[in-house]
Amino acid sequence: MSEVNDRFDVVAIGDTTQDVFLLMSDASLQCDLDGENCRLCFDYADKIAVDQKTDISAVGNAANNAIGVARLGLRSAIYTVVGDDVQGRLAKDILEENGVDSRYVTFDKKHGTNFSAVINYKEERTILVYHEPRDYQLPTFEPTEWIYLTSASGDGVEAMHEQSLNFVKDNPKVKLAFNPGTHQMHLGKKKLLPLLAETEMLFLNRQESAEVLGVTTDDIKELAKSYHDIGVQIMVITDGPDGSYVSDGKTIWYLKIFRGPVIERTGAGDSYGSGFISAMVKGKDLAEAMLWGNANSTSVVQYIGAREGLLGEEKLLELIEENSDIIPEEFVTL
Repeated sequence: MSEVNDRFDVVAIGDTTQDVFLLMSDASLQCDLDGENCRLCFDYADKIAVDQKTDISAVGNAANNAIGVARLGLRSAIYTVVGDDVQGRLAKDILEENGVDSRYVTFDKKHGTNFSAVINYKEERTILVYHEPRDYQLPTFEPTEWIYLTSASGDGVEAMHEQSLNFVKDNPKVKLAFNPGTHQMHLGKKKLLPLLAETEMLFLNRQESAEVLGVTTDDIKELAKSYHDIGVQIMVITDGPDGSYVSDGKTIWYLKIFRGPVIERTGAGDSYGSGFISAMVKGKDLAEAMLWGNANSTSVVQYIGAREGLLGEEKLLELIEENSDIIPEEFVTL
């Protein structure tokens, strides 16, 4: 899909994958005495029964964000590299069907489309991820208000970071949102510093926030302050079923999750991010952006996969109204 109006609200940058969800009950959890550090266990060298299998194409952090933003009525595009195969072609079609401009979708003739096996057990998911090697070459983007940089393959991730950083520096009116994926977090704080210093909005969960910094503390105030000291303007820390925190460098706000059933939590963070950034593009304040993120995430966890529950604006506002007693609260000042 390509339109005459070439100005975007958000261009997502990152990998796209094919997810296969396996719902299991023939397994167990083994946790430390404090209930932390749990491990999913099933019999070794055995055939394990799977209760349900669901295939979902065109997902991954970048695709989830681009589709989430588009469903909320904004113009989104995606730069992603997929295999020149059935899964890659299907991914492009699905992105277009969901209102995402696909002009920057690139087909890799040497390597296939990324694949993930998602094991669903007791409302949580364990993801086995396979990323194909990629040679990223960012195109010349049309004007955009934001770029949303997220998960990419290990072999090419540093080149993608350099190209994205150069784009932001060459286009000072473009704001950078950053949601590091696994390969990016493994680079460590030192290699991520140049990007973090230019990041307007950073999305991480509580555990990831400590991992990137290489610290053991999970204290929200300490984590947020450390990222602000690096240069991050808005720090978004999600904490799963325990809610979310957002800091602007002066005040940290906390928001409980909305009421609703949970089928599985794949895409919860991505949906929060697309709701949050969409609210900001539409001129909302941080408190309202938290509500938008919260509503989107509440909906997504009621479905298998990261895309089905992504909301349009009307349904999103209805969900916020249904949970009007749950509002952002001042957590602490910095």
